[in-house]
Amino acid sequence: MDLGIAGRRAIVCASNRGLGRACAEALAAAGCAVVINGLDAARLEETARQIADKTGAKIIPVAGDVSDPQIQKALLAACPEPDILVNNNGGPPRKDFREIDREAMAKGVVQNMITPIELIQATVDGMAERGFGRIVNITSMSVKMPIEGLDLSSGARAGLTAFLAGVCRTVAGKGVTINNILPGKMDTDRLRGGFERAVEQTGRSMEEIRAAQAAEIPAGRFGTAEEFGQTCAFLCSVHAGYITGQNILLDGGLYPAAF
Repeated sequence: MDLGIAGRRAIVCASNRGLGRACAEALAAAGCAVVINGLDAARLEETARQIADKTGAKIIPVAGDVSDPQIQKALLAACPEPDILVNNNGGPPRKDFREIDREAMAKGVVQNMITPIELIQATVDGMAERGFGRIVNITSMSVKMPIEGLDLSSGARAGLTAFLAGVCRTVAGKGVTINNILPGKMDTDRLRGGFERAVEQTGRSMEEIRAAQAAEIPAGRFGTAEEFGQTCAFLCSVHAGYITGQNILLDGGLYPAAF
């Protein structure tokens, strides 16, 4: 399917690896020029080269923490008039809520709520003036279904979701959509890190842990970064202009609900 976004300009935050990288690759394959971002400058340069070689697209790396206002300025300098913004950022580490102090809570809210809002504030009016804009926020299934130890991440991402629920409707008539993708158990480094912790805590093998967790998912498997990226690209396409304010679950049916 032609997504109709060839020649569009995109910013994809935290796109050095995993789900962010998959979104950047899918947009590049659709013909977008993409600004990518990550903490590791050397790795980011290599990622940019690999995506450019694979897709032929223009890929611009901007290294640094996307929660840093100076890095946000650098992203916007590299792409002053983005048509597409994919908000993504690392979340706070898994921790019992009793152990989270005020400083950690503030940092988590900045990472997963304030930072995407700041980038939307900086880009949405330009999108509206040009008559086209696609904003996709990568949040988490934990916005809908609690995950033990991820309370801070869940709370901040749920706050972002609620904040944007009204905002998205103020710009829908100007060709701008704002949606959220909620990943479930995707086969990424973050999920594998959870497996390693489970191995240490239970003494079971990695294979046993993987099999047990996959068995909990109705689809019988973990999601892939590639299918996540393709979903993001579709939400950024001309075909998704009537979809806004939605939480798209990619969880293989793990969240058990009708609505």
